[in-house]
Amino acid sequence: MKKILLLVVAITFMASSSYAQGFTLKSTDIGGQLSQNQVFSGFGCEGKNISPELNWQNAPKSTKSYAITVYDPDAPTGSGWWHWVVFDIPSNITNLKAGAGNLQNSLAPEGSIQSITDYGRTGYGGACPPSGDKPHRYIFTVYALNIEKLGVNAKSSPAMVGFFLNQHTIAKASLISYYSR
Repeated sequence: MKKILLLVVAITFMASSSYAQGFTLKSTDIGGQLSQNQVFSGFGCEGKNISPELNWQNAPKSTKSYAITVYDPDAPTGSGWWHWVVFDIPSNITNLKAGAGNLQNSLAPEGSIQSITDYGRTGYGGACPPSGDKPHRYIFTVYALNIEKLGVNAKSSPAMVGFFLNQHTIAKASLISYYSR
């Protein structure tokens, strides 16, 4: 009986230890609600349009690059709204600084590519739901990829990038924040 109990305790400990080591995305800038820093400046919104600091840990050892997306599934478009698409982030990078979504800041990792968003331009485009609409979800996702280069460029649509992300993702982690006006 003691051996069985010890075996159960050991298995439980190993399972909880491996769970605690899962691929995780965190941010010191965002939580349950986005702030004016992450809100778009335009389309009737008056935010600062600053991409948040993001950091991730415990990616699979076989990771060769990363990608980041920000998606609003609640946008009244029939297909959601892509706010940020970044890929070809080298595997030795595990964070993005606040403001990395502004290409003029030169804060994104060397070699990474920020492609077109649904705003029709590259880089981060903050939250801007219709006035009076329910709170929208903004899903920040980091993808661990099995290739170094995704094979698309800065003019690629979010749908095209998503197609290749889905083919090469070995793990992903997300944060969800809300915003309404």
